[in-house]
Amino acid sequence: MGAKENLRTIEEINRRIASGEVVVLRADEMVKLVKEIGHKKAAKEVDVVTTGTFSTMCSSGAFINFGHTKPTTKAHKVWLNNVPAYAGLAAVDIYIGATEPQEDDPLNRVHPGLFKYGGGHVIEDLVAGKKVHLKAIAYGTDCYPNKEVSKKVTLKELPYAKLLNPRNCYQNYNCAINLGEKTIYTYMGVLKPHAGNANYATSGELSPLLKDPYFMTIGLGTRIFLGGAQGYVIGPGTQHNPNVPRSENGVPLKPAGTLMVMGDLKDMNSRWVVGMSILGYGCSLAVGIGVPIPILDEEIARFCGISDEEIFTQIVDYGADYPMGEAKSLGHVSYAELKSGTIRFNGQEIPTVPISSHVRALEVAETLKNWIKEGRFFLTQYVERLPI
Repeated sequence: MGAKENLRTIEEINRRIASGEVVVLRADEMVKLVKEIGHKKAAKEVDVVTTGTFSTMCSSGAFINFGHTKPTTKAHKVWLNNVPAYAGLAAVDIYIGATEPQEDDPLNRVHPGLFKYGGGHVIEDLVAGKKVHLKAIAYGTDCYPNKEVSKKVTLKELPYAKLLNPRNCYQNYNCAINLGEKTIYTYMGVLKPHAGNANYATSGELSPLLKDPYFMTIGLGTRIFLGGAQGYVIGPGTQHNPNVPRSENGVPLKPAGTLMVMGDLKDMNSRWVVGMSILGYGCSLAVGIGVPIPILDEEIARFCGISDEEIFTQIVDYGADYPMGEAKSLGHVSYAELKSGTIRFNGQEIPTVPISSHVRALEVAETLKNWIKEGRFFLTQYVERLPI
């Protein structure tokens, strides 16, 4: 990265948003513009680029306060629709994780397990306005004498409910294949033996962290689209690791940076917060996330103009290498190839399967674009950069 000439500031962009003069493009639109006129000219024309992704994001969950009872209760164990939540916080504060299955789920005892309902489904039901059964038991204290709570709750009735996801929005991810002799069931979906299919998880040129690979604009405090509402980046995700091999254009070639994000569950839409059942693997939550990238200089414009043809990921064998902790690269493939429907590997054509939604990612980016153009969404003035 060389010397940069600043073209505009966040403050100037926000003034343009307020006046209705801001120029906003989706990431895919920016890619086309850069191909047509180059990144230097595009940098002068565009103020903001919006990104989007909609995919399963396992490291997700919600902090909830379910309200004090009469008599008062210090919850020891809590269940929401028979899904255990963590109660080791304070009297009526709990955290429910997206991957927690129902108490009586048979799990993988009958393989492959269906995992029909879990924490992600509870979160979706709450956001959809459904009633959820809350059960809590306690050991009783002098100040919190009550020993059991059983009631139906809705999101509207809860005093506090925040989506707080420790690790979302991976900056690139593996392309998964299975070189083994039998079908396997993974968080990357069902993988047929002998490289019968190749599954991938990232929205490529629309993906937020691939448009700002060095976290020049994304950091602590960045305002984002989260679950259909406005949310925030509150830090690096739990497996944030930007120190990985990169292409010459700066884009990581393997899983790298991640985000920890937070937003008000009461403002969200169940279209963008969806409980998932992953055959043979477990429960999870699909989340819609979009991050605005302010075009502050030509270099950021260049990154935002990088296309699917120029973004590569590694192919990893989930049949043997990955489960043994040896996720070595068997080669690299572009997102243009992955999105074409087939890739070529070891002399054979392999069908590709996205486990994230390109259509929904476009919708996230378009929604965020419209929010900004309509003056409903402003960029964070001061952002603390993430580790790089």
